[in-house]
Amino acid sequence: MINLNQESSLEVKYDWNREEILEILNLPLIDLMWNAQIVHRKFNNYRVQLSTLLSVKTGGCTENCSYCSQSIYSSSQLKSNPIQEVESVLKKAEIAKNQGAERFCMGWAWREIRDGSAFNSMIEMVKGVRNLGMEACVTAGMLNDDQALKLAEAGLTAYNHNLDTSPEYYQNIITTRTYQDRLDTLKRVRNAGINICCGGIIGLGESNKDRASLLQVLSNMNPHPESVPINALVAIEGTKLENSKEVDSIEMIRMVATSRILMPRSKVRLSAGRENLSKEAQIICFQCGANSIFYGDELLTTSNPACETDRKLLEEVGVSFNKNFVLDKKILSSK
Repeated sequence: MINLNQESSLEVKYDWNREEILEILNLPLIDLMWNAQIVHRKFNNYRVQLSTLLSVKTGGCTENCSYCSQSIYSSSQLKSNPIQEVESVLKKAEIAKNQGAERFCMGWAWREIRDGSAFNSMIEMVKGVRNLGMEACVTAGMLNDDQALKLAEAGLTAYNHNLDTSPEYYQNIITTRTYQDRLDTLKRVRNAGINICCGGIIGLGESNKDRASLLQVLSNMNPHPESVPINALVAIEGTKLENSKEVDSIEMIRMVATSRILMPRSKVRLSAGRENLSKEAQIICFQCGANSIFYGDELLTTSNPACETDRKLLEEVGVSFNKNFVLDKKILSSK
């Protein structure tokens, strides 16, 4: 456990065991928050990265993820839409930049990337986003070594591929892709020299032991994932988890704080479910080490706080963020 009297002895570790992590996760909340802030102040400053997420290809995914309305196994009312054109995506990236976003994340509802015109368009989108001076992130399922290298050559900053939950609980949520498939994808991304964006979801019916197990996998990666999205389940009608109970904000705070302690230099990102967090709960998450948020009105298929609301909150909290935004009504009206 962290020794509060020896801050200088804090080191980045890659060999956390599950018992240690569970002990941290279950600390009295005040102690957990205090420990997390010590780590955050040592390794980071209080600056929040703004990331915007766009669904380039929505719906029709052949994976059976129990939480996802984009799966063909879901009975949600979400319709499968064609892939957006390069020009349209880059226009939205420019809008996001004008609103203050530093990273533009693009999602394809695919099981895996396939070569062809769609992948070629993805490459052009990555190049275009980078030319705007933004970080570019892609999430599109599994990929092979050659595709990873091509994305790296195009300038891709990060590839998102979440583990979702623990290895032990995983089969209760997804059966069309194995946990090892996910780990293999992350290895290909890392080998290509692309940063990893990898986190999980709480509220899937998992136990605290499962959460500790997920965090063990993430924190034992060397190096740690550069970005760690912490998602709270948004129960969507038509999915297998539509009747799941809303995640308590304290559980989200615990996951953020523990992630910060285990992975001191990673961007810990408040992701899906943030709209259900009160202003006060978000402030505590920032205090505990959350230093990135998804920024914009929509996250793939779920809603998110408005940009103006987020900017106001960050200013009230006193953390720094990118304020080089242009509220041009003509630009925004074309969104």
